[in-house]
Amino acid sequence: MNRVLAILGAVLMGLIWASAPAFAHHGYAAYDMTQTVTLKGTITSYLLSNPHSTITFDVKDDKGKVQHWSAEFGYLRQMKAAGWTSTSLKPGDDVTMELNVAKNGSYVATLRRVAFPDGRVLRMGGGGE
Repeated sequence: MNRVLAILGAVLMGLIWASAPAFAHHGYAAYDMTQTVTLKGTITSYLLSNPHSTITFDVKDDKGKVQHWSAEFGYLRQMKAAGWTSTSLKPGDDVTMELNVAKNGSYVATLRRVAFPDGRVLRMGGGGE
């Protein structure tokens, strides 16, 4: 009986250990957190959700070519506390965003703030920004 419990315990610990990466947070290692980049773009999609909210947006480069960007930002409770709602951004909204972009040069970033032409500003949760 003790041997069966030991084997069962070992199997259970193995399953817990193997599933640990699924619960790990990836952090912001992929982004250059030392520089903030400002981009003007048009929102193409917006999702306020867990574990990260996301937006996609189009930016025209210096030659007029459209770059398709994606940015992640705060989790649902944090963003709601900062005043964000599911309708804070809509496809077609022209906005100016402050971002920390990917170190590898791809068109992905983490969002810091969004400014609208009328002067409204949406900031990340937690204050201080």
